[in-house]
Amino acid sequence: MSLPPGFLDDLRNRLSLAQVVGRKVVWDARKSNPGKGDLWAPCPFHQEKTASFHVDDRKGFYYCFGCHAKGDAIGFVKETENVSFIEAIEILAREAGMPMPDRDPRAVEQADQRTRLVDVMEQAVQFYRLQLKTGAAADARAYLAKRGLSPEAIDRWQIGFAPDDRQALTRALVAKGVAPQMLADAGLTAADDAGRPYDRFRGRIIFPIRDARGRAISLGGRAMAADARAKYLNGPETPLFDKGRSLFNHGPAREACGKGKPLVMAEGYMDVIALAEAGFAAVAPLGTAVTEHQLALVWRMADEPVIALDGDKAGIRAALRVVDLALPLLEAGKGLRFAILPDGMDPDDLIRARGPQAMQAVLDQAQPMVRLLWQRETEGRDFDSPERKAALDKVLRAAISTIKDPSVRGHYGEEIRRLRWDLFGGRKPGPRRAAAVAPAKSSRLGRATSEDTLREAAILAVILCNPAILPEFESELDRMDCADTGHAAVRAAILAAHAAPDLAAAVAASLGEDPLARLLDDPHVALVPAVARRGDADLARACLAEDLARLKARRGHQAALDEALADITGIADEWLTRRLSDAAAAVDTTRPRDTDDTRAVEIASNGLAMDREERSALDDMLGKIDFAKARR
Repeated sequence: MSLPPGFLDDLRNRLSLAQVVGRKVVWDARKSNPGKGDLWAPCPFHQEKTASFHVDDRKGFYYCFGCHAKGDAIGFVKETENVSFIEAIEILAREAGMPMPDRDPRAVEQADQRTRLVDVMEQAVQFYRLQLKTGAAADARAYLAKRGLSPEAIDRWQIGFAPDDRQALTRALVAKGVAPQMLADAGLTAADDAGRPYDRFRGRIIFPIRDARGRAISLGGRAMAADARAKYLNGPETPLFDKGRSLFNHGPAREACGKGKPLVMAEGYMDVIALAEAGFAAVAPLGTAVTEHQLALVWRMADEPVIALDGDKAGIRAALRVVDLALPLLEAGKGLRFAILPDGMDPDDLIRARGPQAMQAVLDQAQPMVRLLWQRETEGRDFDSPERKAALDKVLRAAISTIKDPSVRGHYGEEIRRLRWDLFGGRKPGPRRAAAVAPAKSSRLGRATSEDTLREAAILAVILCNPAILPEFESELDRMDCADTGHAAVRAAILAAHAAPDLAAAVAASLGEDPLARLLDDPHVALVPAVARRGDADLARACLAEDLARLKARRGHQAALDEALADITGIADEWLTRRLSDAAAAVDTTRPRDTDDTRAVEIASNGLAMDREERSALDDMLGKIDFAKARR
């Protein structure tokens, strides 16, 4: 069976050699540097104790310094699985989700056509390079010089010029024996309404577009005329060129990343050229918005590429489109950062005006993607009402819920909550000040903290056992501060997985089984009615509303006590003494019922004392809940 060369290229691009090899070896943690794709292990092809087997994940090749075995992912599967070349490709294609091409004679013809098209493209590149040296290209040479490109740089990038002539390329290549249909198949010519062919690129500076292996697959052109219909023009989709799966400067950037340089994704040809000439590894999409396939390509080169965008509104809009595209694709160790350039400047402008160091300074200030998501939803908006705050919470939760990786989704939720706290203000819970009061008061505060921790556990367990009620209490859970760090992690995982069909399974996938087991196996938690009788939504609503209200009221009392303690400056006067006394009494919910009407106490359904403030908070929360069934 003959396979199209393009199929093998796509297969290699979609696979990580480290993942393929990692199924057969154990990496040496001391010698390996996974961040740079530099991995070492004992060789799977001969017996050894030292790690002499090297994998270069960025280039896609392995080599053993002991037995000298070498190859790529296909060769590795072929040797380790003892299968044929085609069988190895079939194994890897299934892993990459690629259908195998049809087993028919047309595959040979298609392979030959691609080879011929590559040859035609290389002839076109050479023709346009020669044209740049003619008198007709004087303005083009002046423009390139103005943009800071030396003759040596022009040669390195093989930049050319297409004269303003409808048949210049066609005449030159047909004279060399190239069939007119091959020019059309390569995307070099098009036909007018009358069916007459014409050169697609005219009056433009030409930039060759090459694949990762360095083969010319298309062209890009920058118009010299100010009134041109399109300033930049790319070749059309062809058997060689898939815009959404290609990157400008792919091969050289991949090599630079392999040497440890960070990867920058810019917007256009001149930006990439300026960045690369200044010593940066850079690529660009090709006339389209960034695609999912292009993100996969850049993540193969670097774990956290920087998206460098113009500082104007169009650049910001482009960045935000990338955010929406990338969120579902994020995974541990694979992210994006965004460098927004000064308004009105692109990387080429900045480097020419202020030098590479200015560009490096912008890259050093690149923001993680979560900050750009937050900026999009909050910049220029007022959140002066509960409704606006709730709307912000809703849109951010919807965005975070698209992240498939549970660990990344949980950390995004934590960062958003931190940013939300900073925006809305408020006094964060500080350390307890029990040491500042008498021993009797210290014991009461210690008892209160233990009760709060148990109540946190009960709240989380009720939600996990009755996930259907989570949407009704999501905002209250989001605002609940957890005294126990383990409870805080569970709460964050619940909020991050709020849309999961199996909430408990999603939380376990994020945190592991142990934290969930410790929470649900606690004997105090097991006695909570809504946990013991899971599935009773009305009972769960009533229990959850009560526990949330009691926790809120208790912590309000504790805040009052903390404020009173903070006011101590020396000798306590009568007012401060009374204030401390009231606050301490409010925290002590185990005290006997007080007959004084100002401290009226009700006994809640779970047998714990509830004072008037707690009951008021509970009534407010239960106002919209019909829990008549729960009191049957």
